Amino acid sequence: MGQGTAADTLARMRRIGLLGGMAWPSTEVYHRLLNQEVNRRLGGNHSARLVLWEDDFEHVAALQRAGRWDDAGDQLAAGAKSLVAAGAELIAICANTMHLVADQVRAAVDVPLVHLIEVVADAAQEAGLRRLGLLATDYTMTSSLYPDVCTPRGIDVLVPGPEDRAAVHASIYDELTRGVVTAHARAVAYEAALRLVEDGADAIVLGCTELALVLAPGDLAVPVIDTTALHCRALVDAALA
Repeated sequence: MGQGTAADTLARMRRIGLLGGMAWPSTEVYHRLLNQEVNRRLGGNHSARLVLWEDDFEHVAALQRAGRWDDAGDQLAAGAKSLVAAGAELIAICANTMHLVADQVRAAVDVPLVHLIEVVADAAQEAGLRRLGLLATDYTMTSSLYPDVCTPRGIDVLVPGPEDRAAVHASIYDELTRGVVTAHARAVAYEAALRLVEDGADAIVLGCTELALVLAPGDLAVPVIDTTALHCRALVDAALA
């Protein structure tokens, strides 16, 4: 890369604002993947231009448990405003579940929100997938978050039965969001995924960013969609567009 080209690239690289800490292990992965992807594309000592907002996740989790989604949305909207004030030129919510309040975040700022669920649905459609098995928090699995985006693209969304939903949800909040990765959490995710494949899923979506800590592409006979990795690539696309 010539010196002029490098300067031009740096001048147009937009700063990414991360609404993170939901929970911190996945935000740590976002930070690593974004920097690696920028460096892979630009070489040298290039890294991502980032600004991070993060609150105590226990507060967010308490709002989730209480069903106070409007309050949670207000909190993230305020976070997005602070990111823009700090120089963010596009916004990412570093969590699948909190995209339940994405509309509030989008309405709060005048910079683009790179919507994780839309990114995943577009990638699935491009790959010709038609039945996605969704592993996520119970909030996400029992909501219309994924169907609302996938159904218009001709993609069905399958979710586990009640027992698997409860087990996956518990492993996320009791272990993975705390940075604890165990054989138990791996087994819960793997077995729930297998049952979704038996039910006809042609891919498994890791619809909670922490699930990538226990299940990865190649672990199953069908594709495993790492939503965090997809989101990070889309964010770098937007930052360099």
